[in-house]
Amino acid sequence: MVVIVSAFNSKATMMLLGRKRALEDISKVFGPGDRIFWFHCASLGEFEQGRPVIEKVREKDSGIRILLSFYSPSGYEVRKNYDGADCVVYLPLDTRRNAKRFIEKLNPEKAIFIKYEFWYNYLAELQGRNIPVYLISGIFRKGQPFFRWYGRYFREILKGFTHLYIQDEGSASLLKEYGINNYSISGDTRFDRVMDISRRSTGVAAVERFSRDRMVFIAGSSWQPEEEMIARYTGEPGREARWIIAPHNTNKANIERIEKLFSGISARYTELAGEIPDNTRVLIIDTIGILSSLYRYARIAVIGGGFGRGIHNILEAATWGIPVLFGPRHEKFKEATDLLSLGGAKSFSDYKDFRATLDKFVDNPAGLEKAGATSREYINSNLGATDLISSELLTKNC
Repeated sequence: MVVIVSAFNSKATMMLLGRKRALEDISKVFGPGDRIFWFHCASLGEFEQGRPVIEKVREKDSGIRILLSFYSPSGYEVRKNYDGADCVVYLPLDTRRNAKRFIEKLNPEKAIFIKYEFWYNYLAELQGRNIPVYLISGIFRKGQPFFRWYGRYFREILKGFTHLYIQDEGSASLLKEYGINNYSISGDTRFDRVMDISRRSTGVAAVERFSRDRMVFIAGSSWQPEEEMIARYTGEPGREARWIIAPHNTNKANIERIEKLFSGISARYTELAGEIPDNTRVLIIDTIGILSSLYRYARIAVIGGGFGRGIHNILEAATWGIPVLFGPRHEKFKEATDLLSLGGAKSFSDYKDFRATLDKFVDNPAGLEKAGATSREYINSNLGATDLISSELLTKNC
């Protein structure tokens, strides 16, 4: 199927060529006697969960060499030059032949899959060679195939792992109910990652000037639904807060669309020089790579994606001790559910909800501070998964 589709799809072509090249790349980088930890991620989101463990393993034991593999182009193409790994490849398709050749060539000391990756032939080959295999930051829900009436085959896959490092009590209860006991609750490594990012981040001079002595709100990884609500909100009388809009898509056409929404009151980040015009109430971030540092300037964060496939990273914002707001499609995100129940987040389903939530925070500074403190405490209380997992990966013999 990938071969047929590749004629019409550039991403499929990249995957096909990358998978053909995987064994060659491994041969060039690794040799006999290397102690190799193989980390596999489906895509970029899973990589962000695996990254803290990869880097901590290398910090604790410089003798370990790292292979990082991806299933999708959205992970591989962005991180193919990641310097935390010795080699980055596409994972060949999960066939018996591919699994045998791949693992025979690599001969890893340990294999670590991230969150949702379950490849039967690779697991079977690893098991057959007595190579320990782990899942980290795993999270399980009742509706997944493992726990359906037809799920026996999938549950056997879970039992094939040496150990499952899972995120929460809900996952533990579900696994136990179905007789799967090779797990421990370790938490989510992303908390360590976002805390590390915040500690390393530096100020952004132009945004500092824009935000000085003002109440500032930020839209992080925003999409059109959130942006249109923000435009409507800023257009109403008495809305004095300034906004930083950091859209998910920064291509030329999308930035121009956003400028039209805020015509006469916006400026592009890359075009700022010296003093910011007095009429500028909205700063449009038309570049990538600085969003995590911008949350420091905001009192409230609106996170995009909640009217599409699902919300983007809310932890980066919560780390800065600010409440987070997002659209209705958040039910699959544990951190969103947690923060909603604790009071550090609010969800909105339409403009009426959006306006009411913002106004409530603006009119109640004490409530705003409390919600922000709740967000920060939630992050702090969930740190530590990276140290726990990396230590056990380096010391366990099975």
